[in-house]
Amino acid sequence: MTATIARYSLLPGYSCARVINGGWQLATGHALEKALDYSDAENAFETLLDHGFDTFDCADIYTGVEEFYGRILRSRRAAGLSLPKIHTKFVPDLKDLAHIDRAYVERIITRSLSRLGVERLDMVQFHWWDYEVPGMIDTAGYLVELQEKGLIRAISTTNFNAENLRKLVDAGIPVVTNQCQYSLLDRRPEKALVPLCRETGVKLICYGTVAGGFLSEKWLGVPQPDITKLENRSLVKYLLVIEDTLGWEGYQELLRILSRMKEETGLSIAALATLYILGEPQVAAAVVGTRSSRHVADTLTLAGRELSEDARRELDEFVRKFPQIAGDCFDAEREPGGKHRNIMRMNLMESVTGK
Repeated sequence: MTATIARYSLLPGYSCARVINGGWQLATGHALEKALDYSDAENAFETLLDHGFDTFDCADIYTGVEEFYGRILRSRRAAGLSLPKIHTKFVPDLKDLAHIDRAYVERIITRSLSRLGVERLDMVQFHWWDYEVPGMIDTAGYLVELQEKGLIRAISTTNFNAENLRKLVDAGIPVVTNQCQYSLLDRRPEKALVPLCRETGVKLICYGTVAGGFLSEKWLGVPQPDITKLENRSLVKYLLVIEDTLGWEGYQELLRILSRMKEETGLSIAALATLYILGEPQVAAAVVGTRSSRHVADTLTLAGRELSEDARRELDEFVRKFPQIAGDCFDAEREPGGKHRNIMRMNLMESVTGK
């Protein structure tokens, strides 16, 4: 019998798969060189859905991905098949933050509803690029108004640090989860977010658990690559993470530890890295990118598996020898002029709104 993926109850009557199918790799502009095969990607998502991995992640700024999921929804609805849960995001442009009003928010949410072909969004994850710009809490309040109108089931955040997540919670915004980068390489959530989640009940949905593919067999024993020759933006981002934490030599030692664990468990390095994060007590789910059918088999191995306490202890002891990225979650990515911010694209909503 095939094991089923575990679930996490987020709200009364609403749960998500603990492994969420991520769609950011399907966004136009993610790949720097190779074209994407959307037909193969659709087959991959269909296979995962048929095995119980029924929660998909996307965003209004992932160009083309809401429409891609919408095609899957329409096809399965027409065939009388079960439908996936869709977690999207509301990520207003940096240049627009000071000018957001109710109409702006409703226009973007309505656009997501239309693209997905649904009457209510399962989850909207809210992002705010610059905490110095006023309006963050008011904007979240407009999302609550749309929730009260029945257009949104759950309101969550993405890439919020602890200080500003607390501001939303204290203002009465019913934040269910905060999506953040969390991995063996990037442990920033442990500084302040994890304690805040323990206090408030907000849970974490984590991306980057496999560091864009760096936590895999492919990179074991490989010299550090030229950052200008990497094939996509995720690899660029996570190479910067490696540079600021373990360094290439420490990262290679981590891969050797995971490779030994692979021989002991039969699980891939990527699967072990994801199970490590899923074992953290404030983590509801991990987002695992799906770009093609070749990723499916490894994702399916996560069903019914946990990392042993001995393996977790060994990994904890190793990674804690190394420094962390400075600041709280996503702070380095917001720092003007910093190398982590320089790869961010902060004004992508024009392609969504048609302005």
